[in-house]
Amino acid sequence: MIKKTEANVTSLLPDREERRSGAVFPSYYLAPISYYAQLLQCEAYSIDANEIYRKQTLHNRCYIASPNGPLSLTIPVVKFVPYHTPMRDIRISDHGNWRHLHWNALQSSYRRTPFFEFYADDFAPFYEKKWEFLVDYNQALQELVWEEIGGWEQEVRGKRNALERPNISQEDEVSSYLLPPTSYLPPYYQLFSDRHGFMPDLSIVDLLFNMGPESLLYLTRNAEPMPKR
Repeated sequence: MIKKTEANVTSLLPDREERRSGAVFPSYYLAPISYYAQLLQCEAYSIDANEIYRKQTLHNRCYIASPNGPLSLTIPVVKFVPYHTPMRDIRISDHGNWRHLHWNALQSSYRRTPFFEFYADDFAPFYEKKWEFLVDYNQALQELVWEEIGGWEQEVRGKRNALERPNISQEDEVSSYLLPPTSYLPPYYQLFSDRHGFMPDLSIVDLLFNMGPESLLYLTRNAEPMPKR
């Protein structure tokens, strides 16, 4: 990890009374930038381990900026029965040597970015160790991202809630398919923008590897209020 930024970002967030408490978010694999911007405008949140797993979604897929443009990385999962299976029961498959392929893709895409070398040693173990459940793997990666982003440690620690939180009303839930539009996310430096133009709302690692300690400042400046359901 590199040194945490000393910037005071708390003042850039929505007022405390405007920040939502008790929001429930889906479990995503290296979630997109807009997801983390939303988390930062919540007073508290939980990750929903009971959400029904959906194929071909961000539950087990992320998008990064490769030399050839946006690239999707998908974690294979063990076949499950019945069809309506909650996230907490989805197991990761070893099919296709995916850990090796994902790590090679991350290295190929980001090794020339300004900050990849500072974070690589922290991310590498996630592509070496075997994890049984997808929701645990996603959560552990999210914890790492918060640690790497740094700078707002007290608030971030308060966000590390259990995967399942009782007594949350439906009006505070955030659906996987009702995340706010990403038009408010401005461009930032990307390694391959000269080839493909700016690629918006990729995985959080794209922001982290390109912007390093400035990632937190970018997220807080763009912590827009989420829509009410």
